[in-house]
Amino acid sequence: MRTAYRTGDAAVLRDVAAIGAAMVAVGASFGAVAVAAGLPGWATLAMSVFVYAGGAQFMAVGLVVAGSPLAAVLAGLLLNARHLPFGLALGGSLGPARWRRLLGSHLMTDEATAFALARPAGPARRHAFWVAGALLFVAWNAGTLLGVLAGGAVGDPAVLGLDAAFPAGLAALLLPSLRDARTRRVALTGALLAVLATPFLPAGLPVLLALAAVVVPALRHRGPAGATRTAAVPAGRVDPTDGSPAGAPDPDRNDETGAAEPAAVIRTEGAPC
Repeated sequence: MRTAYRTGDAAVLRDVAAIGAAMVAVGASFGAVAVAAGLPGWATLAMSVFVYAGGAQFMAVGLVVAGSPLAAVLAGLLLNARHLPFGLALGGSLGPARWRRLLGSHLMTDEATAFALARPAGPARRHAFWVAGALLFVAWNAGTLLGVLAGGAVGDPAVLGLDAAFPAGLAALLLPSLRDARTRRVALTGALLAVLATPFLPAGLPVLLALAAVVVPALRHRGPAGATRTAAVPAGRVDPTDGSPAGAPDPDRNDETGAAEPAAVIRTEGAPC
């Protein structure tokens, strides 16, 4: 058992190291960009430690320097609203202690969440989340420190293609979860919704809109609201809906037209009361 656990540790560390290297580079770019924009070095480091929001930090730098700190806060909340479903998915895996939940919510990123959800629920998932969350947090802040010290020597990560490392890594982590056909349909529907909405909605909202794809399987298995469901009752049996013998005439039905009397109450399932 211990050997298997260590094997799992090695796998998590190997996978985290690949994304962590890209995170150091992007963090260094953030540190350099923030200092070049006029943000003090200490404020840049404090933002990475206490905000730890990646893309939201890049967006906040321009807004803060322009004198709109409130807009930076609101934009950051909107961009990171996707962490709400992350928390719902991982809340039970962080442990019962309140301090674990508070710390875990701060370390919760797209990558750490994907690492955790790729493991079975229980100790393995909890361990993967804490290892990934802690190491990626260190990588981001180490990169920020390098960027602050290096100043303008670090360029835009988009030039090197490092910004593509995060979505590529997330896709690789999520692939094992797409073996089921229903899961694939939901994932593809959500991705399509997000892509189509991106040109028209502010950053962060397309990801939330993609959550609408979760209701697709439910709609496929639900009949139209108010549809009457009837089942044949064998002869000699009692109809469970009203206790009358099977085949007995319906007193609420007109024998000549076959239609229900106006005062009759028709039983339906699924209709709102």
